[in-house]
Amino acid sequence: MTEWLSPQEWRAVALSLQVSFWATLVSLPFGLAAAFALARGRFYGRQLLNGLVHLPLILPPVVTGYLLLITFGRKAPVGRFLEETFGLVFAFRWTGAALAAAVMAFPLMVRAMRLSIEAVDVRLEEAASTLGASRLWVFLTVTLPLILPGIIAGAILAFAKAMGEFGATITFVSNIPGQTQTLPSAIYAFLQVPDGETSAFRLVLVSIAIAMAALLLSEFVSARVARRISGR
Repeated sequence: MTEWLSPQEWRAVALSLQVSFWATLVSLPFGLAAAFALARGRFYGRQLLNGLVHLPLILPPVVTGYLLLITFGRKAPVGRFLEETFGLVFAFRWTGAALAAAVMAFPLMVRAMRLSIEAVDVRLEEAASTLGASRLWVFLTVTLPLILPGIIAGAILAFAKAMGEFGATITFVSNIPGQTQTLPSAIYAFLQVPDGETSAFRLVLVSIAIAMAALLLSEFVSARVARRISGR
């Protein structure tokens, strides 16, 4: 691939993989917690939480990127606090691209996990509890294996979505080659210059290949885990 793609194109591919990996990994525990809250929770504000989780699917991506900029920008209160306290900067950095990708992919991750949790027969968990198992042990030995296909599917779908994120990312972190230029941003940039269609087309092929690989991997892993759980 290093011979087929130019250095700038390869940097865009590598940065997209890096951004998508960290966006998926960091958001995974939050996604699981949100999925459990929506699937099992009975509390005031549950519908508000559901709306907030799915808001990135409804809002234009540029609006989401702008909201991230005014929240996590270096002059914003939250962004300034994170920089001064932890040295963490999001605006116009690859970390910001990861944050934007995580926010945009979060609804897909939560939905896959939520459907998996709602499909679990709670009587199995109750039976384990009556045998003296603690709530943590019930989760680790009963609930987690049953919802694992949903977790894997959600994580891989989120990764694929993060790979394709454009609007929120370019609004929040701009399109700086080698720093914040992901695959979609690079494709857009190449389409704006003369004779850039060839480079854009190569990156489109790479994007399609990665997306299809992620979807096929999601189906394969979920099916394997489901078979192991059922004992077939």
